[in-house]
Amino acid sequence: MRIGIPAEVKDNERRVSLTPAGARELSRAGHQVLVQHGAGAGAGFGDEDYVAHGAVIVGEAQQAWDAELVVKVKEPIPSEYDFLREGLTLFTYLHLAADEPLTSRLLSSGTTSIAYETVRAADGSLPLLAPMSEIAGRLSSLVGAYHLMSAHGGRGVLPGGVAGTRPARVSVIGGGVAGEHAAANALGLGAQVTLVDVSLPRLRALDVRFGGRAATLVSTESAIADLVGESDLVIGAALIPGARAPKLVTQQMVATMRPGSVLVDIAIDQGGCFEGSHPTTHRDPVFPVHNALYYCVANMPGAVAETSTMALTNATLPYVLRLADAGWRVAVADDPVLAGGLTTHGGTLFNAAVAEAFGLTAVEAPAIAAR
Repeated sequence: MRIGIPAEVKDNERRVSLTPAGARELSRAGHQVLVQHGAGAGAGFGDEDYVAHGAVIVGEAQQAWDAELVVKVKEPIPSEYDFLREGLTLFTYLHLAADEPLTSRLLSSGTTSIAYETVRAADGSLPLLAPMSEIAGRLSSLVGAYHLMSAHGGRGVLPGGVAGTRPARVSVIGGGVAGEHAAANALGLGAQVTLVDVSLPRLRALDVRFGGRAATLVSTESAIADLVGESDLVIGAALIPGARAPKLVTQQMVATMRPGSVLVDIAIDQGGCFEGSHPTTHRDPVFPVHNALYYCVANMPGAVAETSTMALTNATLPYVLRLADAGWRVAVADDPVLAGGLTTHGGTLFNAAVAEAFGLTAVEAPAIAAR
């Protein structure tokens, strides 16, 4: 199978969807890997690295997209919509519940799309979302600490404080993978951390994980309101797989925060879990809401492109091999985990959460994913 690896074109997106080592595995399996010139440069991988591992370098995006299977990192943006077509299988992060124009274009083009973020294991985990959630979670504490500095508009609080001063108060809303890693890094910086989640069993597990060093609270509107008002940094990590994120922090709550407080919305890819959130970029990452700062960069892991690319390839490569070896129909029919990622084919939508977001109709994936 011809597998295309286009260069990412989202603002300041330096990741690439496949490492040279991943290209070798696909080439050894008999597939042709077409890598767009310079696609790996931002992550530290040169064209020569891909060639040495069996890939073919192509000069234009069109040539990389002219493949049976295109593997990307981020969802197509409008400049890439014309590459979408019937007969193409697209494997990438999509986050369609927050992107009606892309949903419409995938459906009208007939593209077969499989979303990383809804590939779900039998235990409910999200194996292709997890590595980027880990990275975004760890980054959230770092970018939050950076923007808490007075020079960057923050209130001038050092996360760990020093003797005779209090540490920063960090609240993490959502105790999933991203929230767990956000809390871990915030604790590592010496902050006073509180984790909020709807699941009492999950909070118990996090309490054990952190040895009681992080406080835990069951998520209610009043608990979140009280917590936000006393926080220096709020990290929003609430997730409903494949659906729009719930708005858990209102602007009324934000108005009670001290001037220069910071809110980092990890859930912005799915619409954000703070009222008033809208996507920002690494080039222009924050904007004011009342007297606080919102950080809503939609591709946070792109800031650490080498780490992110390697982590993503580690997770996605087994699935790419299955799709390339068997074709999407057989691969999805044989693997219920991969079937969870099937989103569109031939103008049909298979994701119920996306359908609900835009008043569309979805059908069950097994109806189409047969031999």
